[in-house]
Amino acid sequence: MKKSLVTLIPFTLLMACNPAPEPTKTEVSSAAEPAASPQKAKNAISKTSYTANVKLLASDEFGGRAPGTKGEELTVNFLVNEFKALGLAPANGNSYTQSVPLTSVEVTNSPHLTFTDNNGEQIVLAYGTEQVIWSRKQISSSAINNSELVFVGYGINAPERGWNDYQDIDVKGKTVVMLVNDPGYATQDDSLFNGNAMTYYGRWDYKFDEASKQGAAGAIIIHDTKPAAYGWATVSASWTGPQFDMVRADKGENLAAVEGWITKEQAVGLFERAGLNLDEQYTAAQTQGFKAVPLAGTVSASIETKINHVNSRNVAAMIKGSESPDDVFIYMAHWDHIGTDPTVEGDGIYNGALDNATGTAGLVELARAYTALSEKPKRSVMFLAVTAEEQGLLGSAYYAASPLVPLANTIGGLNMDGLNNFGRTKDVTVIGLGMSELESFLEKRAKEQGRTLTSDSEAEKGYFYRSDHFELAKLGVPMLYPNSGSAHIEKGVAYVEEKANEYLSNHYHGPSDEYNENWVMDGAIEDLQLYFLTGLDVVNAGQWPNWHQGTEFKAARDKSRKE
Repeated sequence: MKKSLVTLIPFTLLMACNPAPEPTKTEVSSAAEPAASPQKAKNAISKTSYTANVKLLASDEFGGRAPGTKGEELTVNFLVNEFKALGLAPANGNSYTQSVPLTSVEVTNSPHLTFTDNNGEQIVLAYGTEQVIWSRKQISSSAINNSELVFVGYGINAPERGWNDYQDIDVKGKTVVMLVNDPGYATQDDSLFNGNAMTYYGRWDYKFDEASKQGAAGAIIIHDTKPAAYGWATVSASWTGPQFDMVRADKGENLAAVEGWITKEQAVGLFERAGLNLDEQYTAAQTQGFKAVPLAGTVSASIETKINHVNSRNVAAMIKGSESPDDVFIYMAHWDHIGTDPTVEGDGIYNGALDNATGTAGLVELARAYTALSEKPKRSVMFLAVTAEEQGLLGSAYYAASPLVPLANTIGGLNMDGLNNFGRTKDVTVIGLGMSELESFLEKRAKEQGRTLTSDSEAEKGYFYRSDHFELAKLGVPMLYPNSGSAHIEKGVAYVEEKANEYLSNHYHGPSDEYNENWVMDGAIEDLQLYFLTGLDVVNAGQWPNWHQGTEFKAARDKSRKE
């Protein structure tokens, strides 16, 4: 998920910022026997340094680590210093950083969304409470004026599934209204899409992009808490303030002029005024062969925007392989979070302790373990901290488009986005379990820890498509996305569920996602040791893991390996 409440600071003003504290070098014995080297090296992963780094990255000094702020400068300096101290090589020529040009588009006028029915009666929805709209066009203003409304079901065009909600209707210049998630989740029918597990077609970003491809002038999603997997408060917080995007040469000319969400309550009234029942349309949209339905009336909105350009950075360091240095395995985590909201009274710092100071600090510990090895890995290992995940996986998308090592030479990778903070678990949850051959490497090492692999119990929320590994996966690179296990080693499943629900309800993307002295880091350390041994096995095996048959990414992998 993304949220964007930051104060942008030009980088010309950041050069005077104090760098992060110099790291403390870890002494590593060079006398380890090669056969025992991995087991000794995993013990270089330090709970003390890991905890200290999480606290530092999540401190108020770092201001929520938003792209383009003092928090970015401090975070990038910290990572570069740590990697240098550990003796890692820069991954981008002589540089540890990769520039990621971004554009910030901020709505400045709290725009109204005005619906007019065929009788001329108008309903105006309030910004923030009843609707949140914006524009991704990188220009000063965008508008729709008396744009015709069309309900296009789930807004999906999936030829390989024989599904096209846009069939036999021209939406050019019109505003499409869509449901969140996909028909498989709605029906729980495994024969539709992936059943309960959300597909990429269920994601809001897919829906907006497809609407633009179809020529729509406006694109509106009806919010529904359960299929969206978050409440309206997340919508109203996440899509207000500056919204980052890649720099678009055409300034977003082909994007819809207005995109946004409306509450389900307001959608009910909208459909009633068009002589339709929303519940009935929900049911109709779940059926293959659904035909889009014109909604009587039009919609208008005018959006004023402020455009800023920010040069953010990914941070990347390498350990060169001893036998095949041109081939690389990637450990990745996003270093950014939401930043500071200057309009909030009281605590406006979104510290992002769990999300994702934990994963960022985890990268440093993995690097520490690799540098403790008595023998270099046979193939190269990259430690990649990406920017702007909270803005829509932009740093990882930029890396995927401009990789420092060709994707055809990328063996695979492992993404960390929120590490365990409540203690050891009996299992390892794998988001997207069953998708790639990398899982056999993970399973072997998990078994040595007395643990099993378990699937995501909330596959309907589409977590596989909501973190940075996805940008590499969709281009064919096999990626692991392990997460905290589902059963605490002593307190069981209920305890883990309680912790997860408490975080999502009270802290997720909120100022209270702060480091807590009561956190138990033993589980994170055990997970990091697992990730270290798994990745080491992959780089030393000489194999090229693939996606399993039937996954949507296998064709891209096969093509890249063939070429």
